[in-house]
Amino acid sequence: MSLLRLFRRKQDNTEAARRARLLRTGRIAEGTIFDIATDEQGHITHVFYAYEINGVEYESSQTLDEAQRTHAADYVAGAPITIRFDPRQPANSVVV
Repeated sequence: MSLLRLFRRKQDNTEAARRARLLRTGRIAEGTIFDIATDEQGHITHVFYAYEINGVEYESSQTLDEAQRTHAADYVAGAPITIRFDPRQPANSVVV
């Protein structure tokens, strides 16, 4: 084992860790939902959204968590949303 490995910070690359980090430290921006995906019962499970940072437009998607699914009326196509993004990688974002 190299000496550098002893001091290197371990990175947690899971989706939950990424989302938690962005919710804690990400910058806030406004976006718009342009499409949704539903399950067999018609419940919204996935949103597709767009936002603009420094004149550059980004599109992304996210599976809604349980808390977000309870407010499904907030996630209809055309609805404004708040996102958090990584200022070093603006394409890395989550719906708040």
